[in-house]
Amino acid sequence: MGIEVAVEGLTMSFGRQNIWQDVSLTLPAGEVSVMLGPSGTGKTVFLKSLIGLLKPQRGRVLINGVDMVGGRERDIYETRKLFGLMFQDGALFGSMTLFDNIAFPLREHTRKRESEIRRIVMERIELVGLLGAEGKLPGEISGGMRKRAGLARALVLDPQIVLCDEPDSGLDPVRTAYLSQLLIDLNARIDATMLIVTHNLDIAATVPDNMGMFFRRNLVTFGPREVLLTSDEPVVTQFLAGRREGPIGMSEEKDAAALAAEADSAAAGRPDGPRVIVPQLEPSPGLPPRAAVVRRRERVLGMLDTLPPAARAAIEDTYARQAAARAVPAPSPGGGA
Repeated sequence: MGIEVAVEGLTMSFGRQNIWQDVSLTLPAGEVSVMLGPSGTGKTVFLKSLIGLLKPQRGRVLINGVDMVGGRERDIYETRKLFGLMFQDGALFGSMTLFDNIAFPLREHTRKRESEIRRIVMERIELVGLLGAEGKLPGEISGGMRKRAGLARALVLDPQIVLCDEPDSGLDPVRTAYLSQLLIDLNARIDATMLIVTHNLDIAATVPDNMGMFFRRNLVTFGPREVLLTSDEPVVTQFLAGRREGPIGMSEEKDAAALAAEADSAAAGRPDGPRVIVPQLEPSPGLPPRAAVVRRRERVLGMLDTLPPAARAAIEDTYARQAAARAVPAPSPGGGA
């Protein structure tokens, strides 16, 4: 099972530029979380801070009792082995075959024999659907295949925490849909804690158990997916709808006058009523149910009274529909209408 990641009061600056401040959240063990936010809000910096590659000025990241910000370097190095990191561009070595790229962490960090390395690598290659391509160079395959190879490499050390930095960048909608299903299937197979940074609204709507969003150097929200998907925060509704109207501008946040003018002109055309929440993806046929689903249900129902009314209603409706679906008996073989 994956490991809980607890973030407490994290603040990061580069010189005088504050990236984000006082960020606190918990990635629940074994669940899939997504972090959204406009470009330039420090989402990739956040990933690198979790794994200890960048050092925030304040706060803690606690994993199995080890502080990835202020702990001993030896402890941080050992804890880092619990992570698998899928980089935005795949970060493959251009002169190595896919097999050697994926085998690289095993050869670098373990003393396994080549026969064992081959077994592990081929298992991961099959897992991401790249059988037959293991002898190719990164320049000989498509961007989507490079993404999957990067994911396979992130998995060879059996990580308990998987971080994915914009896994959809450069992919068309069809390949993004395949990738979304692959991420859910992966969670069903290995039950790892997963955090995905993305701009893609289809991934955000269908993949995660939990969602968060960065804006204006702050964490706007983080929690069960229904909280963000039903939020009436202007920056959240603008981002999810992909509208020009709202706090997010082309280069930075808009000023108060621009926002007021937009509010006057757009109010009449804004749809009323609750937002429809797309059902979360389920594992492909033949795979086990996601263990995280049961744990999440217990956790979310336990915090139901603390959630906003719209999120609470969405959660109750989701679980009621699931219970009704389970109660319907399956049709008997050969039965007629």
